[in-house]
Amino acid sequence: MSARGLNYLDRWLAENLPEPGLDGNPVAASDLADQLLASAEQSGIGADEVSEEVDSLFEVVFEAMQHQTGGFAD
Repeated sequence: MSARGLNYLDRWLAENLPEPGLDGNPVAASDLADQLLASAEQSGIGADEVSEEVDSLFEVVFEAMQHQTGGFAD
């Protein structure tokens, strides 16, 4: 993952994860992954730049949702 893509992913997750309580909701994680990629594209960062080194962006978002405390993943 490019440094720019990784920084965007980290920042986006910190700013956009929902309040704890949806941590086991795969539909919410899928929607957030789609929103993340759309937001990256709007910022001029290609989807491949964000997700090229992760097996599944969905898994990254889902795990972040499950491990968040105070708005960001542990």
